[in-house]
Amino acid sequence: MSVPADLLGVHRIDGPSDMEELGRTLGRALEPGDVVVLTGPLGAGKTTLTRGIGEGLGIRGPVQSPTFVIARTHPSLVGGTPLVHVDAYRLGAAVELDDLDIDVAGSAVIVEWGRGVAEYLADTWWEIEIDREVGGRGVDNACGEIAPHTLDLDADAPRTVTISRRP
Repeated sequence: MSVPADLLGVHRIDGPSDMEELGRTLGRALEPGDVVVLTGPLGAGKTTLTRGIGEGLGIRGPVQSPTFVIARTHPSLVGGTPLVHVDAYRLGAAVELDDLDIDVAGSAVIVEWGRGVAEYLADTWWEIEIDREVGGRGVDNACGEIAPHTLDLDADAPRTVTISRRP
């Protein structure tokens, strides 16, 4: 597991450029076999962070949300680690993730909405939780219908990013 210890813990992210910079730093550290589970509400910055990770890895882009294709593989442009970007939002069970036949050992695997599912890909993984405050009401969990207070999401609103190792 390759993420430096100084990146573990809580980080305040003030905007998209800071989120991408954190991603670039993570991407430069990731190695084949690393699995990163991203958790956070709609609009939290999961794909923005992944875009930065891709830049740090030196992959062919662009990195976009894989919501409808479930998974995208981005080869390295510099002879390094490829990125597999997965969106587990529409997956019903871990077995569906297994059916994707992801090359975990040879790639850095980023799984959005992967809590409770992606853990089956590896014995150890990185968990990154992104929280954002919405309308002064706390963090929206994006469950069920989109609440009215989430319709005016502000991309520049501060985020809290917590990085931890699991288990």
